[in-house]
Formats: sequence, C-alpha cells, structure tokens
Amino acid sequence: MYFCIQLNRNHLFRTLNEIIMDKLNILLQDQQLEATLKTIAEKVLNNDRITDDECLHLYEQAPLSYLGVLANHIREQRHGDKTYFNRNFHIEPTNVCLYTCTFCSYSRLIKKREEGWEYSMEDIMDIVKKYDDEPVTEVHIVGGVLPQYDIKFYSELFTNIKQHRPDLHIKALTPVEYHYIFKKGKVSYEEGMKMMLDAGLDSMPGGGAEIFHPEIRDQIAGGKCSGEEWLRIHEIWHELGKRSNATMLYGHIEKYEHRVDHMSKLRNLQDKTGGFQTFIPLKFRNKGNQMSHVKESTTIEDIRNYAISRIYLDNFDHIKAYWPMIGRTTAQMSLAFGVDDMDGTIDDTTKIYSMAGSEEQNPALSTEALVKMIRSVGRVAIERDTLYNVVTDFTGVVFEDDKQFKGYVSLPVVN
Repeated sequence: MYFCIQLNRNHLFRTLNEIIMDKLNILLQDQQLEATLKTIAEKVLNNDRITDDECLHLYEQAPLSYLGVLANHIREQRHGDKTYFNRNFHIEPTNVCLYTCTFCSYSRLIKKREEGWEYSMEDIMDIVKKYDDEPVTEVHIVGGVLPQYDIKFYSELFTNIKQHRPDLHIKALTPVEYHYIFKKGKVSYEEGMKMMLDAGLDSMPGGGAEIFHPEIRDQIAGGKCSGEEWLRIHEIWHELGKRSNATMLYGHIEKYEHRVDHMSKLRNLQDKTGGFQTFIPLKFRNKGNQMSHVKESTTIEDIRNYAISRIYLDNFDHIKAYWPMIGRTTAQMSLAFGVDDMDGTIDDTTKIYSMAGSEEQNPALSTEALVKMIRSVGRVAIERDTLYNVVTDFTGVVFEDDKQFKGYVSLPVVN
C-alpha cells in the first residue's frame, strides 16, 4: 500500500510539473498578459537575459503563479527533477565579534563575551574528529571576528584539518573575516587568499554579502568590508581557479531596487570570472537583534524572491534554499519555484539562524530524512559534494524503514 501511495504521489507531482512547464507557452498566448511580463516570458523561453529594469518589474508587478511558471521552467531545463544536498557539518569558532551588525542575533560584543563562546584550536579539532566515522564530505567554517582568530590561526587550522582528514572539503570564512585578518596581518587580498589556498582552503561560502548598496549596508553592517571589497575578495579567489557561493540578506529595510542592484553586481562578476556556484537568498529573522521592530517577510514573498533570483541570475548554475533558515515546508515549496539545492544535513552544528528565531531550533536531518523530504514533493534526491560532483543518486534507493510493515490504512465506510 505504501509503495502505491508513494508512486501515485510522485506521479501527481510529475504531472503538475509538466503542467507548469506547459503553461509557459500558454502565458505567451495570453492576450491579457501585461506587455513587459510577456516580453520577460519570451526571453525565458528563448534563454535570453532579462534586464535590471525587467527584474525590478518582476518584484513590483509579477504574480506568484507567473513567477513559478518561469522559474520552474528554468530549473527543469537545467536540472530536471534533481535536487542536490550534501552531508556536512558546521564549525563556528566564536560568536563574539568586533562588529555590531544591527540584523545579527548571533554575535556577542567583547564586553559581553561571557555570553558567547571562543573555541581553541584543540576544541575545533575535537569537533572535526567527532565526524571521523561519518560519511560527511564538507566542513563549513564561519564565525565572529576577533583578533586571536588571525591569519596564523586559520592557516594552522586548515592545515591541521587537511592533515587529519585530507578528503574533507574545507569551505571557510567570508570576506568579512578575510578583510579583517588580512588588514591586521598587513598583507594584500591577493597575498592573503594565496596563503589560505596553500593552507588547505577549498572553497568560500557566500556569507557576509548582506546588501551591497552602501545606502543599506552602512545602516545594517557598518564597519564591515564594503560591497566592493566583498566582491573583490571573491574575484581574487576565482582568479586562483577556485569556487565560491554568494548570498543576499533580504526582507528588512532594503527596497526592491537594492535587491536588483545586489544581484546585478553578482551577475556582472560571474560574467567576468564564472567562479560562483550557488546563490542563496537569506531571509532576515528579527528575534534577538537591534532590528526586532522590522516585520519579517511573508512566505509568499520568500517564494517570490527565490523565483525572481532564478529568473534573473542566468549565469548561476544553482539556487539554494537554506532549510534551517526558512523551515522544511517552505524549503519544499521552493523546489517548484526555481530552487534545486537544499544545502545539507547540518547535524545541529549551526546556531546562526536558530538564535534569530527560525523555525528550525535544532537544525539536523539524517540523510534518509532529507531524501524523503525531497521525494515527498516529487523531486529526485542527489547527494553531491561541495563542487556538485554526484556522490549518490538516490533514485530507486529503498531505505530499511520503507520495508517495514506499518499497518493497514483505514478507509472511510461508504454506505
């Protein structure tokens, strides 16, 4: 009975996805479709790039159903039903920080450092060693900015991790951290990133981008590296032949034009280097920070933002929904609106969003749970490594739990 229900469910979602794709052609035949929206739909059909003005028009005028049709068309053209994830864990060396970003619920000022944590090299290596018998492929390292976490510390950390477990991919630190440690160490960005590469750094996460436009960035993240400096550090990393991700913190005091400006700068750099892998929209959460008075975006706005990101960022291969931030249900919905990546298993190793009031207070999923979450909305779960090489295609994989008899299904009595 279970297999029949699962088969029917997958068939249902497959049929719905086919209908969504067919609707792109229906959109183009709709005589009442507003002219700019029709032009954008034609560009999507022809794999042509939309302009910044057209992107802004999507934010201001496009219905959710329209955005879903276009974003899902692009997603399925590129990836079909494949939805990627990896087996990863996070290490956050400290949540004590020199900077005072108004949106941040995670960090603690130095004068309140007793409320936070500061891991030693030994502490961090103990966390790494805890996963020695686990089939994880990536460690994700980000945290606060403090003087003791300098070039020497991170160089030794990366080297120690590689010596202990050479196959573990190190995705670590944002330009916010690199900008500080390079300035403190009196080395250029170019010299510093080469030092990190030599120490064992494999790729960079996308954090610290927030909103690039100085009008907003100065208000929510004053004192940190500028948008231009963030982009430059990623550019140098790409020039070294390495990959990175990119993010955008949305749903706070920014306006739609600031989102477009942010994504435009990313798209321009991607045209130049081709080094970005994934774009991750990050939802602002308002618990426990200086912007608690700012109302959070709705789920509908979150889904619209994913879709518009997929439509606009035509040179980014992947759009990721970070499930610990938006919750599992919204992450599942996003898979019909352009998203093809669900991040990873996490294993309750990050507190950045749980401390800001996200739905996932203890973010951890087993591989089986994550696969089933993807399958339940008619997508195919693909375990990847950090660089999107396929580790396991879960098509047809039957888990032991699926084989167990779960009882008969009660059916209604019809008189």
